[in-house]
Amino acid sequence: MVIPSDRRRWIEWAREAFAVSERRACGVGAVSRATLRYVSLRAPQDALRQRMREIAHARVSYGYRRIEVLLRREGWVVNHKRVRRLYREEGLTQKTKRPRRRKCAVVRVARPTPSAPNERWAMDFIHDTFADGLSFRVLSVIDLYTRECVALVPRLRFRGEDVAACLSAVQQQRGLPPVIQADNGTEFTSRAFDHWAYWNAVRIDFSRPGNPTDNAGVESFHNAVRRECLTLHHFLHITDAERILDNYRQEYNNFRPHSSLQDLSPAQFRAAVTTPPGSLLV
Repeated sequence: MVIPSDRRRWIEWAREAFAVSERRACGVGAVSRATLRYVSLRAPQDALRQRMREIAHARVSYGYRRIEVLLRREGWVVNHKRVRRLYREEGLTQKTKRPRRRKCAVVRVARPTPSAPNERWAMDFIHDTFADGLSFRVLSVIDLYTRECVALVPRLRFRGEDVAACLSAVQQQRGLPPVIQADNGTEFTSRAFDHWAYWNAVRIDFSRPGNPTDNAGVESFHNAVRRECLTLHHFLHITDAERILDNYRQEYNNFRPHSSLQDLSPAQFRAAVTTPPGSLLV
């Protein structure tokens, strides 16, 4: 039996920290003293180690399993356990820990279909570049029932407070819905935006990470914006982008026929569903 390196380090730390003997530290750690003096009789396998380092340096993204396959192709008689052990001892282990992100932790259930204007919105970002190559972002917000584009705001960069400011400007014109769909971007999961949503009684319905179809409505709108506006214009600066995108938003809402609305424009559909019955007969 070979004592694990972490247990060996623990015994060494216990002896130094508490000034106890080796016998006492091994008794507390339930480790046989003989294992501390064990010397491995295995061959050093220097040639195999060297070849593994060469493969790992040439194929940086390969883990020990793929390295094992390449070694077998070259005629090395190895199994995955030996390759894994040497892979770790040589310090070739890749760091696969993903960055910590705030993500929705609620159980995903079927989202209810909105049945009235201003009942459920969806928002996301779309990217484009100026004529000089500088990139910018566009915040798009749509009403999922009427298909109206509530906001289409370009900025060089967005933070949580910037998104909150854009929605507050829209609030003065048409109010806010009880629910807004969004992905798990840092702008939507920031503390500043979370505070804004709390004080305005708006619930943010986050999509599942890696599932863009959870917010399919705004994705479909982005397809139209890209095809009918962004690809047809060369934006010179942010003011130029604001003007062009605002013109497109007005055209989209008031004139563009929408196939899912029986070829009515979103504004016409909104007027039809909000007009009281019989008022057209007066």
